[in-house]
Amino acid sequence: MSYNVLIAADAREYVSVLDEKSTRIVKENLRKLADDPYPRPKSGSGDQEKVVVDGEEIYRLHIGRTHTAFYDVLEGENEVRVVEIMDIDEAHRRYD
Repeated sequence: MSYNVLIAADAREYVSVLDEKSTRIVKENLRKLADDPYPRPKSGSGDQEKVVVDGEEIYRLHIGRTHTAFYDVLEGENEVRVVEIMDIDEAHRRYD
């Protein structure tokens, strides 16, 4: 099953100010969510995880060692909604 990956305005704005290489890396990683948005425990990837941010369960995707994307999966609509992208250090302060 393939999902549509939708990116919120704030997340798009974050990406728009990145350098060319970082923009390419972020976009490549977000595209991967279309095919496999769920964390796979014990798969060795370690970049996806379900976390609690501001009291709500959400998924996070580490992108390289620099950026983190937070996203929801809406099964009924076959959508992945990327709600925020931020510096990885800032992201670590946001979730348990």
